[in-house]
Amino acid sequence: MELTPNDELVLSALAPRAGELIERAVRWVKVNSGSRNTEGLMAVLTELEAAFAPLPVNMERVGTASSTTVAADGTVSTQEYAPALKITCRPDAPIQIITTGHYDTVFDANSPFQTIRTREDGALNGPGIADMKGGISVMLGALEAFEAHPLKDNVGWTALLSPDEEIGSPGSAPLLAELGARGHIGLTYEPSLPDGTLAGERKGSGNYHLIVRGKAAHAGRAFHEGANAIAAAAIITTRLHALNGQREGVTVNVSKIDGGSPLNVVADNAVVRFNVRVPDAQSASWVVDAIGEITSEPPFDGIALHLHGGMTRAPKPMDASQSALFNAVKSAGDLLGQSIRWQPSGGVCEGNNLHAAGLPNVDTLGVIGGDIHSDQEYAWPDSFLERARLSALILSKIASGEIDAKRLKQLRLETL
Repeated sequence: MELTPNDELVLSALAPRAGELIERAVRWVKVNSGSRNTEGLMAVLTELEAAFAPLPVNMERVGTASSTTVAADGTVSTQEYAPALKITCRPDAPIQIITTGHYDTVFDANSPFQTIRTREDGALNGPGIADMKGGISVMLGALEAFEAHPLKDNVGWTALLSPDEEIGSPGSAPLLAELGARGHIGLTYEPSLPDGTLAGERKGSGNYHLIVRGKAAHAGRAFHEGANAIAAAAIITTRLHALNGQREGVTVNVSKIDGGSPLNVVADNAVVRFNVRVPDAQSASWVVDAIGEITSEPPFDGIALHLHGGMTRAPKPMDASQSALFNAVKSAGDLLGQSIRWQPSGGVCEGNNLHAAGLPNVDTLGVIGGDIHSDQEYAWPDSFLERARLSALILSKIASGEIDAKRLKQLRLETL
């Protein structure tokens, strides 16, 4: 690969917009959009629509799927989510790129972390500046610049901005699957690691909620007439935890037990919540079967078990399509003087969903930052333009055919 006049045309369109990339992300950060804050999510959605409107696109708010949630008392209810924003450009072009990002954050409306500031070292510190309102601005910057490419008609793109990635994409998962199936290459804008390294292969993840029903009774007068749900939950928790170490790379994390009763009452309800991580599809099948076996039989009489949830994101291995795509991205980075490296990650994101649907993708093309999901979250201002240039060049090389999107897609389909 080498830089061509067409590439330079695209990159030059970005050069004067470095400040804009940062400023609009800062503006979005100032509006809280925690995953459950519908009012805030809708406010940010309106801002995003305005930002993408100047592009030659079709834009629509797309309804997301509902899901079930389990309350602390074991009550099961239906949960609705804010809409996703789907932005489409040249849907009939021979090559289709899928770009994704999420406009929700982990910081709810009552979080004390609501403002953005510039640290003494120059980093921006704010809720979602890295994860991933900064990433959305980088995505938009690259797409804006790509519109200057003389061969842009070779490439169509669809951007999906979702409201629920931070809680596992329960509402947007069907949309991600649909887009992943019809695209050739995916670009997702999670932040990179603090040193700029990209995430390569990713583990798969599942979230479970086990409702444990017992029978209440007076702890002194009629203890043996009851069935203690907390005791049953503790036994099951121990069995779940014992799965750790039985298969390489599989982890089971029991994160919380809800329920209980006053000290003189036998507890009649509990909810055990746990997450699993798996390195590959075979391990996913193994742990699903193991969980099923543990939760199919109550540990003692009088207890009823009801399991909710399951595997939410499939593993994303470094298969042939992923390796070829990452090598192409590395070559593009070399042309820009950016050293592109990648390493495995136990974390999950929309890239898992896209890969499971058949789409080779790079999912950490956002800003360089760190300490995400904490009040120390930060992003380096210089990385906004740097990462936008990388994505713009990737798009340029796809348009010219130097990155063969159809071949990469075929490689992925051969492994399904």
